[in-house]
Amino acid sequence: MTLADGVDLRLRQAMQRVLLATLPGLLVLLWLYGWGLLLNLLLTVSGALAMEALVMFLRRRPLPPALSDGSALVSATLLALALPPYCPWWLPLSTAACAMLFGKQLYGGVGQNPFNPAMLGYALALLCFPQSMTHWPAPHAMDLLGGLQQVFGFGSDLRADAWAQATALDSLRINKSLTIDELFAGNPAFGHFGGRGAEWVNLGFLAGGLFLLQQRVISWQAPVGMLGALLLISLLCWNGTGSDSHGSPLFHLLSGASMLGAFFIVTEPVSGPKAAKARLLFGIGVGLLTYLIRTWGGYPDGVAFAVLLMNLAVPALERFCGAEQQVRTS
Repeated sequence: MTLADGVDLRLRQAMQRVLLATLPGLLVLLWLYGWGLLLNLLLTVSGALAMEALVMFLRRRPLPPALSDGSALVSATLLALALPPYCPWWLPLSTAACAMLFGKQLYGGVGQNPFNPAMLGYALALLCFPQSMTHWPAPHAMDLLGGLQQVFGFGSDLRADAWAQATALDSLRINKSLTIDELFAGNPAFGHFGGRGAEWVNLGFLAGGLFLLQQRVISWQAPVGMLGALLLISLLCWNGTGSDSHGSPLFHLLSGASMLGAFFIVTEPVSGPKAAKARLLFGIGVGLLTYLIRTWGGYPDGVAFAVLLMNLAVPALERFCGAEQQVRTS
Protein backbone atom coordinates (compact mmCIF):
# COMPACT_ATOMS: atom_id res chain seq x y z
CA MET A 1 0.00 0.00 0.00
CA THR A 2 1.38 3.42 -0.94
CA LEU A 3 1.27 6.51 1.26
CA ALA A 4 -1.51 7.98 -0.89
CA ASP A 5 -3.54 4.80 -0.52
CA GLY A 6 -3.17 5.02 3.25
CA VAL A 7 -4.31 8.64 3.30
CA ASP A 8 -7.32 7.82 1.10
CA LEU A 9 -8.25 4.90 3.36
CA ARG A 10 -8.09 7.04 6.50
CA LEU A 11 -10.14 9.75 4.80
CA ARG A 12 -12.83 7.26 3.76
CA GLN A 13 -12.97 5.79 7.27
CA ALA A 14 -13.29 9.25 8.82
CA MET A 15 -16.04 10.23 6.39
CA GLN A 16 -17.91 6.99 7.13
CA ARG A 17 -17.83 7.74 10.85
CA VAL A 18 -19.06 11.29 10.25
CA LEU A 19 -21.99 9.96 8.21
CA LEU A 20 -22.75 7.43 10.93
CA ALA A 21 -22.69 10.20 13.54
CA THR A 22 -25.32 12.21 11.65
CA LEU A 23 -27.85 9.37 12.04
CA PRO A 24 -29.38 10.40 15.41
CA GLY A 25 -30.13 13.94 14.22
CA LEU A 26 -31.12 12.71 10.77
CA LEU A 27 -33.65 10.26 12.22
CA VAL A 28 -35.23 13.00 14.35
CA LEU A 29 -35.51 15.25 11.28
CA LEU A 30 -37.00 12.33 9.37
CA TRP A 31 -39.60 11.86 12.10
CA LEU A 32 -40.44 15.59 12.03
CA TYR A 33 -40.49 16.23 8.28
CA GLY A 34 -40.87 12.82 6.70
CA TRP A 35 -40.17 12.51 3.00
CA GLY A 36 -38.93 16.08 2.70
CA LEU A 37 -35.59 15.20 4.28
CA LEU A 38 -35.14 12.14 2.05
CA LEU A 39 -35.91 14.20 -1.06
CA ASN A 40 -33.36 16.79 0.06
CA LEU A 41 -30.79 14.08 0.63
CA LEU A 42 -31.39 12.45 -2.76
CA LEU A 43 -31.11 15.78 -4.60
CA THR A 44 -28.05 17.11 -2.78
CA VAL A 45 -26.15 13.83 -3.20
CA SER A 46 -27.05 13.75 -6.90
CA GLY A 47 -25.96 17.36 -7.42
CA ALA A 48 -22.70 16.96 -5.51
CA LEU A 49 -21.62 13.72 -7.20
CA ALA A 50 -22.62 14.98 -10.65
CA MET A 51 -20.53 18.13 -10.23
CA GLU A 52 -17.58 16.15 -8.88
CA ALA A 53 -17.76 13.79 -11.86
CA LEU A 54 -18.05 16.67 -14.35
CA VAL A 55 -15.05 18.49 -12.93
CA MET A 56 -12.95 15.33 -12.84
CA PHE A 57 -13.90 14.62 -16.45
CA LEU A 58 -12.95 18.15 -17.57
CA ARG A 59 -9.67 17.96 -15.67
CA ARG A 60 -9.03 14.47 -17.11
CA ARG A 61 -8.62 12.98 -13.68
CA PRO A 62 -9.74 9.45 -12.69
CA LEU A 63 -13.28 9.40 -11.29
CA PRO A 64 -13.17 6.63 -8.63
CA PRO A 65 -10.83 8.33 -6.09
CA ALA A 66 -12.76 11.61 -6.18
CA LEU A 67 -16.17 10.00 -5.91
CA SER A 68 -15.31 7.30 -3.38
CA ASP A 69 -13.43 9.25 -0.70
CA GLY A 70 -16.73 10.26 0.92
CA SER A 71 -16.04 13.99 1.22
CA ALA A 72 -18.67 14.98 -1.37
CA LEU A 73 -21.19 12.68 0.28
CA VAL A 74 -20.57 14.27 3.68
CA SER A 75 -20.94 17.82 2.30
CA ALA A 76 -24.15 16.82 0.48
CA THR A 77 -25.55 15.24 3.65
CA LEU A 78 -24.80 18.33 5.75
CA LEU A 79 -26.50 20.48 3.12
CA ALA A 80 -29.55 18.21 3.08
CA LEU A 81 -29.80 18.55 6.87
CA ALA A 82 -29.53 22.35 6.70
CA LEU A 83 -31.90 23.10 3.81
CA PRO A 84 -35.64 23.45 4.39
CA PRO A 85 -37.55 20.23 3.64
CA TYR A 86 -39.89 20.41 0.64
CA CYS A 87 -38.02 23.30 -0.99
CA PRO A 88 -38.14 23.34 -4.83
CA TRP A 89 -36.14 20.50 -6.39
CA TRP A 90 -33.69 22.80 -8.14
CA LEU A 91 -32.59 24.42 -4.88
CA PRO A 92 -30.85 21.43 -3.19
CA LEU A 93 -29.60 20.21 -6.57
CA SER A 94 -27.99 23.52 -7.55
CA THR A 95 -26.83 24.31 -4.01
CA ALA A 96 -24.91 21.04 -3.75
CA ALA A 97 -23.39 21.53 -7.21
CA CYS A 98 -22.29 25.08 -6.34
CA ALA A 99 -20.86 23.89 -3.03
CA MET A 100 -18.66 21.36 -4.83
CA LEU A 101 -17.63 23.74 -7.60
CA PHE A 102 -17.06 27.02 -5.72
CA GLY A 103 -16.25 25.57 -2.33
CA LYS A 104 -13.96 22.73 -3.30
CA GLN A 105 -13.00 22.00 -6.91
CA LEU A 106 -11.98 25.52 -7.94
CA TYR A 107 -9.26 25.35 -5.27
CA GLY A 108 -7.90 22.00 -6.43
CA GLY A 109 -10.22 19.47 -4.83
CA VAL A 110 -10.25 17.71 -1.49
CA GLY A 111 -7.73 19.06 1.00
CA GLN A 112 -7.34 22.45 -0.73
CA ASN A 113 -10.54 24.34 0.10
CA PRO A 114 -10.19 27.48 2.28
CA PHE A 115 -13.96 27.60 2.97
CA ASN A 116 -16.33 24.99 4.30
CA PRO A 117 -18.03 23.74 1.09
CA ALA A 118 -21.41 22.94 2.67
CA MET A 119 -21.65 26.34 4.38
CA LEU A 120 -20.54 28.17 1.25
CA GLY A 121 -23.30 26.47 -0.74
CA TYR A 122 -25.84 27.19 1.98
CA ALA A 123 -24.84 30.86 2.20
CA LEU A 124 -25.08 31.26 -1.59
CA ALA A 125 -28.57 29.77 -1.57
CA LEU A 126 -29.63 32.01 1.32
CA LEU A 127 -28.37 35.13 -0.44
CA CYS A 128 -29.79 34.25 -3.86
CA PHE A 129 -33.10 32.62 -2.87
CA PRO A 130 -34.08 33.97 0.56
CA GLN A 131 -37.80 33.32 0.10
CA SER A 132 -37.36 29.62 -0.67
CA MET A 133 -34.85 29.25 2.16
CA THR A 134 -37.24 30.60 4.80
CA HIS A 135 -40.20 28.28 4.07
CA TRP A 136 -39.70 25.71 6.80
CA PRO A 137 -42.67 23.35 7.18
CA ALA A 138 -44.44 22.77 10.45
CA PRO A 139 -43.62 19.32 11.85
CA HIS A 140 -45.77 16.50 10.43
CA ALA A 141 -47.50 18.97 8.07
CA MET A 142 -46.92 17.22 4.73
CA ASP A 143 -47.64 13.76 3.32
CA LEU A 144 -45.73 12.13 0.47
CA LEU A 145 -48.07 13.24 -2.34
CA GLY A 146 -48.25 16.80 -1.07
CA GLY A 147 -44.49 16.86 -0.64
CA LEU A 148 -43.85 15.68 -4.19
CA GLN A 149 -46.26 18.31 -5.49
CA GLN A 150 -44.46 21.00 -3.54
CA VAL A 151 -40.93 19.89 -4.47
CA PHE A 152 -41.51 19.24 -8.17
CA GLY A 153 -44.28 21.78 -8.75
CA PHE A 154 -47.02 19.61 -10.22
CA GLY A 155 -50.64 19.04 -9.24
CA SER A 156 -52.52 21.37 -6.95
CA ASP A 157 -51.14 24.71 -5.80
CA LEU A 158 -49.88 24.31 -2.22
CA ARG A 159 -49.34 27.79 -0.84
CA ALA A 160 -46.46 28.11 1.57
CA ASP A 161 -48.53 29.90 4.21
CA ALA A 162 -50.73 26.81 4.49
CA TRP A 163 -47.93 24.53 5.67
CA ALA A 164 -44.90 26.69 6.53
CA GLN A 165 -44.14 28.56 9.72
CA ALA A 166 -41.42 30.85 11.01
CA THR A 167 -38.74 29.13 13.05
CA ALA A 168 -38.33 29.87 16.75
CA LEU A 169 -35.18 31.91 16.11
CA ASP A 170 -36.93 33.97 13.45
CA SER A 171 -40.00 34.50 15.64
CA LEU A 172 -37.84 35.67 18.54
CA ARG A 173 -35.79 37.99 16.31
CA ILE A 174 -38.83 39.85 14.95
CA ASN A 175 -40.81 39.79 18.22
CA LYS A 176 -41.58 43.26 19.58
CA SER A 177 -44.45 42.84 22.02
CA LEU A 178 -44.81 39.33 23.44
CA THR A 179 -42.90 38.05 26.45
CA ILE A 180 -40.84 34.88 26.23
CA ASP A 181 -43.46 33.02 28.27
CA GLU A 182 -46.17 34.13 25.85
CA LEU A 183 -44.09 33.05 22.86
CA PHE A 184 -43.51 29.60 24.31
CA ALA A 185 -47.17 29.25 25.27
CA GLY A 186 -48.78 30.54 22.08
CA ASN A 187 -46.33 30.12 19.19
CA PRO A 188 -46.23 26.59 17.69
CA ALA A 189 -42.59 27.07 16.66
CA PHE A 190 -41.47 26.99 20.31
CA GLY A 191 -41.02 23.81 22.30
CA HIS A 192 -40.04 23.33 25.95
CA PHE A 193 -36.61 25.02 25.92
CA GLY A 194 -35.87 25.87 22.27
CA GLY A 195 -37.48 25.45 18.89
CA ARG A 196 -40.21 22.82 18.67
CA GLY A 197 -38.54 19.68 17.36
CA ALA A 198 -35.22 21.52 17.08
CA GLU A 199 -34.54 20.61 20.72
CA TRP A 200 -34.51 16.90 19.86
CA VAL A 201 -32.64 17.51 16.61
CA ASN A 202 -29.88 19.32 18.48
CA LEU A 203 -29.71 16.58 21.11
CA GLY A 204 -29.40 14.05 18.28
CA PHE A 205 -26.47 15.91 16.77
CA LEU A 206 -24.96 16.29 20.25
CA ALA A 207 -25.05 12.50 20.60
CA GLY A 208 -23.42 12.12 17.18
CA GLY A 209 -20.79 14.68 18.09
CA LEU A 210 -19.89 12.87 21.30
CA PHE A 211 -19.48 9.70 19.22
CA LEU A 212 -17.03 11.52 16.93
CA LEU A 213 -15.08 12.75 19.94
CA GLN A 214 -14.98 9.24 21.40
CA GLN A 215 -13.75 7.88 18.08
CA ARG A 216 -11.17 10.69 17.87
CA VAL A 217 -12.43 11.72 14.46
CA ILE A 218 -12.63 15.31 15.71
CA SER A 219 -10.89 17.18 18.52
CA TRP A 220 -12.66 18.96 21.36
CA GLN A 221 -11.29 22.48 20.96
CA ALA A 222 -13.55 23.89 18.21
CA PRO A 223 -16.86 22.43 19.54
CA VAL A 224 -16.12 23.47 23.12
CA GLY A 225 -15.02 26.92 21.94
CA MET A 226 -18.18 27.47 19.90
CA LEU A 227 -20.68 26.14 22.44
CA GLY A 228 -18.87 27.78 25.36
CA ALA A 229 -18.83 31.18 23.63
CA LEU A 230 -22.47 30.85 22.59
CA LEU A 231 -23.42 29.89 26.15
CA LEU A 232 -21.44 32.72 27.73
CA ILE A 233 -22.56 35.56 25.47
CA SER A 234 -26.21 34.47 25.57
CA LEU A 235 -25.97 34.33 29.37
CA LEU A 236 -24.42 37.81 29.57
CA CYS A 237 -27.00 39.28 27.15
CA TRP A 238 -29.98 37.42 28.60
CA ASN A 239 -32.43 39.94 30.06
CA GLY A 240 -35.13 37.65 31.43
CA THR A 241 -38.49 36.89 29.90
CA GLY A 242 -39.51 40.35 28.74
CA SER A 243 -40.51 41.23 25.19
CA ASP A 244 -37.01 42.56 24.51
CA SER A 245 -35.32 39.33 25.60
CA HIS A 246 -32.86 37.68 23.22
CA GLY A 247 -33.47 34.20 24.57
CA SER A 248 -31.89 32.09 27.29
CA PRO A 249 -28.59 30.23 26.89
CA LEU A 250 -30.48 26.92 26.73
CA PHE A 251 -32.71 28.33 24.00
CA HIS A 252 -29.69 29.20 21.84
CA LEU A 253 -27.98 25.87 22.44
CA LEU A 254 -31.12 23.90 21.51
CA SER A 255 -32.33 25.96 18.54
CA GLY A 256 -31.22 26.30 14.95
CA ALA A 257 -28.04 24.57 13.86
CA SER A 258 -26.08 24.96 17.11
CA MET A 259 -25.04 21.33 17.64
CA LEU A 260 -24.77 20.56 13.93
CA GLY A 261 -22.45 23.53 13.60
CA ALA A 262 -20.41 22.69 16.69
CA PHE A 263 -19.64 19.06 15.89
CA PHE A 264 -20.00 18.73 12.11
CA ILE A 265 -19.19 22.17 10.66
CA VAL A 266 -16.52 23.94 12.72
CA THR A 267 -14.58 20.67 12.96
CA GLU A 268 -14.04 20.46 9.17
CA PRO A 269 -10.26 19.85 9.12
CA VAL A 270 -9.27 21.49 5.84
CA SER A 271 -10.88 24.92 6.14
CA GLY A 272 -10.24 25.14 9.89
CA PRO A 273 -7.02 25.72 11.82
CA LYS A 274 -4.52 22.96 12.55
CA ALA A 275 -3.08 24.18 15.86
CA ALA A 276 -5.06 23.26 18.99
CA LYS A 277 -5.22 26.80 20.38
CA ALA A 278 -6.15 28.17 16.97
CA ARG A 279 -9.03 25.66 16.79
CA LEU A 280 -10.25 26.86 20.19
CA LEU A 281 -10.13 30.50 19.08
CA PHE A 282 -11.83 29.56 15.82
CA GLY A 283 -14.72 27.93 17.71
CA ILE A 284 -15.01 30.91 20.06
CA GLY A 285 -15.23 33.26 17.09
CA VAL A 286 -17.94 31.15 15.45
CA GLY A 287 -19.98 31.06 18.68
CA LEU A 288 -19.79 34.82 19.19
CA LEU A 289 -20.62 35.65 15.58
CA THR A 290 -23.51 33.18 15.56
CA TYR A 291 -25.12 34.94 18.50
CA LEU A 292 -24.52 38.41 17.06
CA ILE A 293 -26.07 37.46 13.72
CA ARG A 294 -29.01 35.72 15.38
CA THR A 295 -29.73 38.68 17.63
CA TRP A 296 -28.92 41.78 15.62
CA GLY A 297 -28.32 40.52 12.08
CA GLY A 298 -30.70 40.02 9.20
CA TYR A 299 -30.76 36.22 9.36
CA PRO A 300 -32.31 34.05 12.11
CA ASP A 301 -29.46 31.53 12.31
CA GLY A 302 -25.94 32.77 11.70
CA VAL A 303 -23.91 29.56 11.82
CA ALA A 304 -23.09 29.48 8.09
CA PHE A 305 -21.96 33.11 7.88
CA ALA A 306 -20.08 32.83 11.17
CA VAL A 307 -18.12 29.82 9.90
CA LEU A 308 -17.28 31.48 6.57
CA LEU A 309 -16.12 34.67 8.29
CA MET A 310 -13.90 32.69 10.62
CA ASN A 311 -12.55 30.70 7.64
CA LEU A 312 -11.14 34.04 6.46
CA ALA A 313 -9.42 34.46 9.83
CA VAL A 314 -7.73 31.02 9.84
CA PRO A 315 -4.36 32.23 8.43
CA ALA A 316 -4.21 35.00 11.05
CA LEU A 317 -5.09 32.55 13.83
CA GLU A 318 -2.40 30.13 12.67
CA ARG A 319 0.21 32.89 12.53
CA PHE A 320 -0.78 34.22 15.94
CA CYS A 321 -0.64 30.82 17.62
CA GLY A 322 2.55 29.88 15.77
CA ALA A 323 4.27 33.11 16.80
CA GLU A 324 3.14 32.67 20.42
CA GLN A 325 4.51 29.13 20.44
CA GLN A 326 7.87 30.34 19.10
CA VAL A 327 8.07 32.98 21.87
CA ARG A 328 7.40 30.35 24.52
CA THR A 329 10.06 27.97 23.21
CA SER A 330 12.73 30.63 22.61
